[in-house]
Amino acid sequence: MITYKGIHHTALVTSNMDETIRFWRDLLCMRLVTGVGGKGYRQYFFQVSESSFITFFEWDGVETVEEKEAGRAVKGPIIFDHICIEVQDSEHLWRLKDRLEEAGVWVTEVIDNAFIHSIFTSDPNNISIEFCYSVDKLNIVENPVITDSSPSDIVSEGSEPQIDKWPETKNPTPEEERKIYPGELQRLLNKKK
Repeated sequence: MITYKGIHHTALVTSNMDETIRFWRDLLCMRLVTGVGGKGYRQYFFQVSESSFITFFEWDGVETVEEKEAGRAVKGPIIFDHICIEVQDSEHLWRLKDRLEEAGVWVTEVIDNAFIHSIFTSDPNNISIEFCYSVDKLNIVENPVITDSSPSDIVSEGSEPQIDKWPETKNPTPEEERKIYPGELQRLLNKKK
């Protein structure tokens, strides 16, 4: 099995990095922790928690997508609905809701979603964002729940990974052959404070 620690970062796209920084850093209060750029592009990382980030790419010619309400069905090509960011507790959710409203940013009422309480809004890029905090009514990690009235055979196999459905790794890469190649963000090492 593979052990995951969480989502390190989600990479999104903006047509206006400065407006994006104003929203994510200054309104949502997420630290801008690193960034790179060059002719025709920029990439910046905002810190969500100790080890998770939201990053935005800005490329020449990018256009803002049409606004889409989170969870609302659409037709045609689509790969993304919304992102959900957990806050510490009820107080932080209400504080964020009040901050968004004071700034004139549309935000929903607080919604009870059984295992989380949530608010929904959009950023300047029309990216739908949900903010939530966990509640004690239902622990879906300890007690997974599927209420699909027509589950497929694959869903009916249960919540645990069915690792026998894929080939077993027979030839793992030997340690002495594991090579790591430099990526674009290596430039950050040359510009440490």
